[in-house]
Amino acid sequence: MFGGPPPQLSAAEIRAQEEEANLTMQKVIVGAVLLYLSPFAIDVVKKIV
Repeated sequence: MFGGPPPQLSAAEIRAQEEEANLTMQKVIVGAVLLYLSPFAIDVVKKIV
């Protein structure tokens, strides 16, 4: 509309963006699991100390 369509990405650029997206999703999943397990870990540490 304002300046035409964006330039086409090369196969290498598409592959790099897909790998970055996969890595980001893995980080989000690991972070969610760690946040879910953190209260249990805190309880275990409190019982040990």
